[in-house]
Amino acid sequence: MKTRVKWAQDMMFVAETGSGHAVVMDGAPEIGGHNLGPRPMEMLLVGLGGCTAIDVVMILKRGREAVTDCVVEMDAERADTEPKVFTKIHMHYIVTGQQLDANKVDRAIKLSAEKYCSASAMLGAMATITHDFEVREPAVGRA
Repeated sequence: MKTRVKWAQDMMFVAETGSGHAVVMDGAPEIGGHNLGPRPMEMLLVGLGGCTAIDVVMILKRGREAVTDCVVEMDAERADTEPKVFTKIHMHYIVTGQQLDANKVDRAIKLSAEKYCSASAMLGAMATITHDFEVREPAVGRA
């Protein structure tokens, strides 16, 4: 896997991925950024959320669950001193689908956290990662 991060201006950088995508990252205004993109540490959380969401949806689909949506809301705390690593990350999954089995959703989340999600394994080496979830039925169409 290859990526490239290039300084654009001030505290803004453009990341180019090996898969051909680009992401703008910017520093906070107090360090000279212009708030034109996510902070690099936010990108780490986004990567964690994307990694585990893909796992959960794939596991549920393979289990023939009728999943229609998966949202992962994350709340993280960082150390007060440099390097300001993540110390706690809480992940709240909202999984929507037709008659989803809550036990299968729980199992999919645990499999992601304990076996499949590389981002969870790496960040979990430094931070305490917790999770909970809720299962929702799809909204019924309005007449």
